[in-house]
Amino acid sequence: MDTPRKTAFEGIWLPMVTPMRGGYVDLDAAQALARYYRNAGIAGLVLFGSTGEGNLLSVPEKVDMIEAISSDPHALPLVFGAGGVDTRGVATAIRRLDKYQPAGYLVPPPYYLGPSQAGILWHYRQIAWATQRPIILYNIPKRTGVTMTVETMEALAALPNFSAVKECNPAVLAALNRRGTLTPLCGEDMALLDHFLAGGLGAIPAAAHVYPERYVEVMQLARDGHADAARELFEPLRGLIRLLFTESNPAPIKRALSMQGLITDELRMPMTSASRELGQRLQRAMNVVQGSPRRLQTA
Repeated sequence: MDTPRKTAFEGIWLPMVTPMRGGYVDLDAAQALARYYRNAGIAGLVLFGSTGEGNLLSVPEKVDMIEAISSDPHALPLVFGAGGVDTRGVATAIRRLDKYQPAGYLVPPPYYLGPSQAGILWHYRQIAWATQRPIILYNIPKRTGVTMTVETMEALAALPNFSAVKECNPAVLAALNRRGTLTPLCGEDMALLDHFLAGGLGAIPAAAHVYPERYVEVMQLARDGHADAARELFEPLRGLIRLLFTESNPAPIKRALSMQGLITDELRMPMTSASRELGQRLQRAMNVVQGSPRRLQTA
């Protein structure tokens, strides 16, 4: 096995929700959330991905949110989600956001079109011409309708912009960890523990919005070789993780955050809030996590 490249995307990077209030982006809530996650030990924030309702935001709205979060002198590094159907449109948006010097861009293949692997390679090569910032590949077939092969990922890894991939298939994640040609970032929240126990370096888990400090501690325990303690700490989170993806993301996450008093439970249409029944189940699952021990003996 080759030694994996060192990556700037180690640790837990949160694909942050976009707080809304009265139909507009709630900039005050976004600033407060960013501070909350920084204090919880999150390594960085990913803005405008699917969890952030990125395809429903205009570029000016994105700029306002970037500037609001970045105004904190201790702000976490930011990755910007950049997805779309038209390669040229994605490249144009990236050029407009590039002046904010993000830590990188999270870029899926074009959705809906079902391009071939050759088309996917072309898409990413065009994006690479638009920026010198790092690009994280994003393999998410359930949203794009197309699967990147490991061969395609590794072909892109030979180019200087590409060193990491957010991968949601646990089997592919494990294969990438073994092969070591580019850094796999865990995008399947239920596979998070196994990923770090196998030597994984980073993850982009949406479920870490809720009790983020526990996810950070699971990662640290796993990476320090305390496997049993990491498993015990992760176990109470499993039920909550399942519920957070029972309905369309990010509706359950926003409901959970609103129950914690962190944001208003509002999404941009056509996205709608989580059902009342799910809210009740989320509260019970959150009570289980709150009632479980956080810090465990590792000796």
